[in-house]
Amino acid sequence: MTTAARLPADLALNVQIALAEDLGSGDVTALLVDPSQTASARIVSREAAVLCGQAWVDAVFRALQPGMRIDWAVPEGASVAPDQVVCLLSGSARALLTGERTALNFLQTLSGTATSVRRYVDAVLGTGTRIVDTRKTLPGLRNAQKYAVVCGGGLNHRIGLYDGILIKENHVSAAGGLREAIWQARALGLSVPLMTEAETLAEARIALDEDVDLLLVDDFELDDIRTAVALVREHRACGGKTLIEYSGGATLETVRALAETGVDRISVGAITKHLRALDLSMRFTASGE
Repeated sequence: MTTAARLPADLALNVQIALAEDLGSGDVTALLVDPSQTASARIVSREAAVLCGQAWVDAVFRALQPGMRIDWAVPEGASVAPDQVVCLLSGSARALLTGERTALNFLQTLSGTATSVRRYVDAVLGTGTRIVDTRKTLPGLRNAQKYAVVCGGGLNHRIGLYDGILIKENHVSAAGGLREAIWQARALGLSVPLMTEAETLAEARIALDEDVDLLLVDDFELDDIRTAVALVREHRACGGKTLIEYSGGATLETVRALAETGVDRISVGAITKHLRALDLSMRFTASGE
């Protein structure tokens, strides 16, 4: 794992909801298996990826059988190869069968997120630019996906609408101008970061005049990004604190050129919303005694 990620407080709730929607009144197919039967199983990655979501898998199976044995073959956030065994499980056959899909759903989704992030992180390696997520996450899994972003080597933007002020075009329009919107935000007296988008270099200069915490240059052309970066560096050389972030549809094909402009961060909505789950499978290996 590139950076230590803190498990989200709603992990147990994630698992509770996921099991409830799958189990309903009970797993009727698992009734075909003797309740005393034990078994062993293994989870295998079918492709190269970054593994993420172990705590969710543990919570799923231990909700069904507290004494389930779960042995991870690789650490959280590690790279895995095709056909690599990532986890060994041993316990109640019914619990293994009942929890299989829910556990794999979490592991596939979060590994897919972390893998996508790692590709972007690798693409900007050596530039000093960090990859940042957005609020474009799967409903109900925001904290889980933001955990996966950190496992993949990225940074978290604000979690929601409560832990940072981000002034956008509609806020500017409603306030009567960018400077006025910044003044109104400061008048609230909140101890949260103050961030603003800029759609022109003139707006970028206003944001720097006001020394906001973060300036997002939205859909700027490369030359304008370089100009904005130069303005930010000059501002910081004079004691300012503003960081600069590019936002606006960065892709794996364009992210390197964007990073080479010198921006501090690039936000990428695709790492959490254009998600392809990791191909994983779970197979029984032997029956217990």
